[in-house]
Amino acid sequence: VSDASGCSMIALLHTGAAKFPQNLLPRARQAVCSLLPAGVLKGYSSIVSRKLASHGFGASMAAMSSFPPQRYHYFLVLDFEATCDKPQIHPQEIIEFPILKLNGRTMEIESTFHMYVQPVVHPQLTPFCTELTGIIQGMVDGQPNLQQVLERVDEWMAKEGLLDPSVKSIFVTCGDWDLKVMLPGQCQYLGLPVADYFKQWINLKKAYSFAMGSWPKNGLLDMNKGLNLQHIGRPHSGIDDCKNIANIMKTLAHRGFIFKQTSKPF
Repeated sequence: VSDASGCSMIALLHTGAAKFPQNLLPRARQAVCSLLPAGVLKGYSSIVSRKLASHGFGASMAAMSSFPPQRYHYFLVLDFEATCDKPQIHPQEIIEFPILKLNGRTMEIESTFHMYVQPVVHPQLTPFCTELTGIIQGMVDGQPNLQQVLERVDEWMAKEGLLDPSVKSIFVTCGDWDLKVMLPGQCQYLGLPVADYFKQWINLKKAYSFAMGSWPKNGLLDMNKGLNLQHIGRPHSGIDDCKNIANIMKTLAHRGFIFKQTSKPF
């Protein structure tokens, strides 16, 4: 195979990566590699790696052990739990506020913010809410209200260096509800401002669907199943859900997926 032919095959492979079925991509790479002279492979492997990574597939043609750098220094994994009942109560109020600071280079957890929040409109938790979330009345009684918790979040963000303009960070949620509906809705009800850093995020369901080609109807359970991961902790525990989100993100990153903002600008 000539160098020119090899270049053409590589070009065909990486330009078609976005439409190529992910489960067949490694086989296609292997087939192309077997036909290429060593010089061509060496010269173009890094180009192909970067191109595939831009489509969420990542990994070099020579090895799958490393993953491409992310666009953000830190991912802030967040998952609220809120007051609830059947039929639903209004307004809902955040009662658990967890954030995991995930290093964008290593995809490891570096710091944790976790507080329970005292609801003020409906201070008594319903049996349905306790059964769903595992949060009992004694866990929220006497805790700071949302305004106080938001102040502590801001202090934590500053302490962690996340308010530095040179540091790129973004929140990650399982769905759009937390930051599109829950937080702005409760803040509006209480007359509280919403910090700018809460106004852009990555919806993990969308990221997963881009990477895997299927929509996770059952959220974290489907994503863990699709990636052959063990579910961590208790479903609908905010802090445990954050740990599952972080684990799914780490797995997708090691597969070469590049996370991008999915929310629309406010």
